[in-house]
Parts: sequence; C-alpha cells; structure tokens
Amino acid sequence: MSKVAPTMMAPSQEDRMMIADTELLVTRHGVRLHVRPTREEDEAALAEFFARVSPEDLRFRFLTSVRQVSHERLTGMIHANDAASTSLVALADDGSVLAAAMLVGDDATKSAEAAIAIRHDRKAQGIGWTLLDHLVGHARQKGYRTIEALEDRDNRSAITLEREMGFEPHPVEGDPMLIRLKRTIL
Repeated sequence: MSKVAPTMMAPSQEDRMMIADTELLVTRHGVRLHVRPTREEDEAALAEFFARVSPEDLRFRFLTSVRQVSHERLTGMIHANDAASTSLVALADDGSVLAAAMLVGDDATKSAEAAIAIRHDRKAQGIGWTLLDHLVGHARQKGYRTIEALEDRDNRSAITLEREMGFEPHPVEGDPMLIRLKRTIL
C-alpha cells in the first residue's frame, strides 16, 4: 500500500521545488516516488524514460510491438489530464522518470482502466504496486465503481500483482492472448 512519507533529510532547494508540486509516495521497498500529473515540458523526459523500458514491457504497456514511443503517443499522454483521465509521472529524487501511469475512465464514471510502465532497471522495487494503489485512490475520488487493467497473458508479474490487490481475471472475448483484470472500488 502506498503512503505519503515525510522527508527524512533536509532537502536541497531543487528537491524542495520538486516536492512542492508532487505527492511523495514511498514503496514498501523504500523507493521514494514524486508523483504528479504530466505536463507539456515532460515530453523529452518521457521519451528518455520509454527508451529505458524493455521492448517486452513496451509491448505489455501498449499491447502491440513498439520500438519507440512516438511524439503522438507522448503528446496524448501529456494531454490526458481531464475530468475522466489522469496521466501521472513518477520521478526519482534526482528528477528522472521512474514510471508513467494512466487512468482512463468512461463517460458514465462507472469504470476506469489503469496502465503503468516502469523503467526496466527499477522493476521489482514496489513501484508498480504503489502506483496501482495510487490509481485506485484516484479512481475512487473520481467516483468510478470499478477499475480494470487489460493485460497480455504473458505479463505474469502484472497479473500476479493485480490479483494480489483484489483484481479478478476475466477473459477478453475474441482475443485469447489478453486478460481483463477488474476490481470493484465502491
């Protein structure tokens, strides 16, 4: 479960600026995540981040083979913050992007879909768990009744994590390679 943590050391002026406009989450492994909505100036940092996501994880995130995340996709992520959608960036203490997360809801505010990508060299540190828990909280605040994730069946780590968090698996009609994991959040 994510938690907001106080700063342990006196932060530098640069850290104070970063912390001032972010929410500080700490993973169960002690990784500090400065989480905030994406902004226009994030495009270059997100492009660099996605260059550090493994090809397999890019396929899992976009559900198709992607060698490089295009300007159009990055722009779509950056401009996805509105009443129905939330696009977040999780930054390390040094300001580098560790993960990107999205929550996209339907117009009826019944269901929202979550998607998370984590930098390859920072996996297995509780970042996915913490961000998904954070997205569940956002979905609850927006009034959604359920949250779901569409996963490639080969993405065993995401499926295991989501099941541990109470998501239930459902087949995707017409596509045996995908599974929909769904959780009620009322």
